Amino acid sequence: MKPTPITKLKKPNKQRIALVLQGGGALGAYQAGIYQALDEHDLTPDWVVGTSIGAINAALIAGNHKSMRMSRLREFWDRVSHADGFDLNQVTDEARRLNTMFATMDAMTRGVPGFFTPRPFSLFPLGMAVDPEFASFYDTSALKKTLTELVDFDLLNSKDRMRLSVNALKVTTGGLTSFDNARQHLGVEHIMASGALPPGFAPVRIDGELYWDGGLYSNTPLDTVLDDEPRMNTLCFMVDLWSADGPEPVTLDQVQTRQKDVMFASRSRQVITEYLKLHNLRRTLHAVHGKLPDELKTVDDIRQLAALGCDTTMHIVRLPYAGRDWHMASKDINFSKGSVTWRWEQGYQDALRAIGSGDWLTEVPDDVGVVVHELSPYRADT
Repeated sequence: MKPTPITKLKKPNKQRIALVLQGGGALGAYQAGIYQALDEHDLTPDWVVGTSIGAINAALIAGNHKSMRMSRLREFWDRVSHADGFDLNQVTDEARRLNTMFATMDAMTRGVPGFFTPRPFSLFPLGMAVDPEFASFYDTSALKKTLTELVDFDLLNSKDRMRLSVNALKVTTGGLTSFDNARQHLGVEHIMASGALPPGFAPVRIDGELYWDGGLYSNTPLDTVLDDEPRMNTLCFMVDLWSADGPEPVTLDQVQTRQKDVMFASRSRQVITEYLKLHNLRRTLHAVHGKLPDELKTVDDIRQLAALGCDTTMHIVRLPYAGRDWHMASKDINFSKGSVTWRWEQGYQDALRAIGSGDWLTEVPDDVGVVVHELSPYRADT
């Protein structure tokens, strides 16, 4: 696909830019394409929030200087993608589907280079007890090496850092934890923990606690941005890799695909609705606080109302991945080079369309706290 021309770049005015990235395995190449478009058009995020593969992409972005981010993203996705035996653009759709099936089976049996490998002679698949850090089908030591080579953790934790938040689930309590370089030193273990999806991957121990993939609790870390304080005007690009809407399934593979889509799809609509109610209440409190006569105000009242009230606006640009992947339940482990390239390009094109529209610059009433901009996706079969 040729890049969509953008005749006039529209930039946000005095807004923080946040990029929110879901978990979704191989589908995460779509996120890389979106970042490429943002980077090319001076919309580099101030803050990247990720879960699972979203946390990996986020670390590659935040953990490198601007001049290196694209090359690091490309190197990661080149490392983890399987070479195809032929040019997928030159064959039939059925041949592409067959190639995808072989790539998926190869990933399941031999692992993914630079990412994970099967655990040889492990007793875990036999139902035997093992140490928690080895309780999985695959070993992710290769991912640790890849991240250590491609992410500059000194930069990630420096005073000039881009803000990074990655979410993980505490195994023993089921609670969600957000690791944030604005509050703590982040290492490779925090990124690994966010992507430790059981039973494929083992939990990661941090400060004595075990953590699994944050997607088990909430696969779209939008709450992290909505709940952040102090509140400020924000332009948030939210990437959805899974679709809550879909056709009625009629085969086993379609049932499994629909199940996975529903499990990991964004709950953003519900989250935004609840946030909007609270946000509007805060706006009302902010207005009331300003109208109270001085004689009715106490120091405590002023402090509490000032803390609760706000007058900020958040624009959320939702970017949905449109690939149907032949309704394959294993689409998130399809690391075929052709599929990875297609997803990257689709993310790039979708982000260009969103940038070209510049809908977030539309004037909104003072009492509007959240505006959601939906991007109609391209329909595609792969």
